Amino acid sequence: MTGPTANPAAPDAEIVLETKGLVKEFRGFVAVNGVDLQIRKGHIHALIGPNGAGKTTCFNLLTKFLEPTRGRIRFKGEDITRSSPQQIARQGLVRSFQISAVFPHLSVLENVRIPLQRRLGTSFHFWKSCRSLDRLNDKAMEILALVGLDGFARMVAVELPYGRKRALEIATTLALEPELMLLDEPTQGMGHEDVDRVMQLIKAVSAGRTVLMVEHNMKVVSGICDAITVLARGAVLAQGDYASVSRNPAVIEAYMGTEAAQAAGGH
Repeated sequence: MTGPTANPAAPDAEIVLETKGLVKEFRGFVAVNGVDLQIRKGHIHALIGPNGAGKTTCFNLLTKFLEPTRGRIRFKGEDITRSSPQQIARQGLVRSFQISAVFPHLSVLENVRIPLQRRLGTSFHFWKSCRSLDRLNDKAMEILALVGLDGFARMVAVELPYGRKRALEIATTLALEPELMLLDEPTQGMGHEDVDRVMQLIKAVSAGRTVLMVEHNMKVVSGICDAITVLARGAVLAQGDYASVSRNPAVIEAYMGTEAAQAAGGH
């Protein structure tokens, strides 16, 4: 892998999300600078880079929490550059957040039932009996089993350990039936045991869907990702699989400085 155009994926793999020349400026500061991404169907794709590289801004552009200054975003072949977060969620592009976003005083089961309610068309019918939601319990338990939380269904969410809360957040994301899940720092602040659990969870839930995640933990990135895009100063520095990206002198320099890059190049 010699540069940012290298791609380890088979050329005939379907591209589910693509950006062309994506730019975001804030009063003259260029936070994202001409980013071209191709996220292939069925892959776990990581967006990595040193602090200030533009990862979060790029993520906010992809999920429509920010509007790009220039450039285009396509999801499943359709231009979503000016779509709203609600519109793209209905199309199957669903995001989780860096900070756990569950309802702390509802049970684990109730947290998963909330996104399932849209199937009943009663999402905002707060006057209806709770018993009308019982038909969703089987599906909610199925999702909880997938993320290893079926034994915690009746527990109040605030009482869950931190790693389990992140699993619950992924469960609520799954309840929206995403084709593409965007995970923002899914293992941030976790101990080794929780990191291993969430790694296996992401691998399990990626079956039949695509995952794009911002992640700092290189153990996670190297362990489960099919493809990696490295950002530095808002631009794409390298793309490829972990083995090729981790050997790239430009990537090593961005993370560890010029001397480390020169040392790596000498081996």
